[in-house]
Amino acid sequence: MGDWNINLSGKVALVTGGSRGLGKAIALAMAEKGATIVICGRKQENLAKALAELKATGVEVLAQVANMGKSEQVASLFQAVEGKFGKLDILVNNVGTNLLTPSVAEADEGLWDKLLETNLKSAFLASSMAYKLMKKAGAGKIINISSIAARKAARGMGIYCIAKAGLEMLTKVLAVELASDHIQVNAVAPSVVRTQFSQPFWSNESIMQEILRTIPAGRIAEPDDVVGAVLFLASSLSDFITGEVVNVDGGSMS
Repeated sequence: MGDWNINLSGKVALVTGGSRGLGKAIALAMAEKGATIVICGRKQENLAKALAELKATGVEVLAQVANMGKSEQVASLFQAVEGKFGKLDILVNNVGTNLLTPSVAEADEGLWDKLLETNLKSAFLASSMAYKLMKKAGAGKIINISSIAARKAARGMGIYCIAKAGLEMLTKVLAVELASDHIQVNAVAPSVVRTQFSQPFWSNESIMQEILRTIPAGRIAEPDDVVGAVLFLASSLSDFITGEVVNVDGGSMS
């Protein structure tokens, strides 16, 4: 019989955008499961708060300011990880952004570049760097935080939808390419999650009612709903699962 407990002791996990919101919730949960944690974010003050919370769990933590869409900053982060821990077992590509945008046909090129860089290029850069460390270690887990918007076009967030669709194909391509190196690559695709990131949606009563009409479960996702799926994909319980996108959406894509 296998061990059905999620135990990340001895693992080094990097959560991008781990200084707040869903990323911080994922990092804290992994710390509670025994993982050594690396987080990055763009603002030092957010990192400092998250670092204090993570250290309180008793695990070793590394926090570094990094813009994950910039290759030199990503390289610097991974050099720090390798220098301090010598390996990386788990990468959670959580960093992302969404802005209310005009129609894609009318969108500004700079806005396109910003959203593609943050939501898609960042995962490519981090995964490329992580691959080198994971291959050396002989195994690894890459988990991309996608969205049901990857497969459901939405007005006002068209570029975000396109970027997340690209992230899901990146997941599948890497899963095929890295399988022989014992690296599993999967994605988690939530609907609206109650975080600061999505507050403009869930704090507006009329918008919230519109959203709830599309979710059979009758509520939006809480951070813990997403965290559970990420922990499963980060653990040995998912060693023969790769190239999958797990919807955490209360049935809205059914």
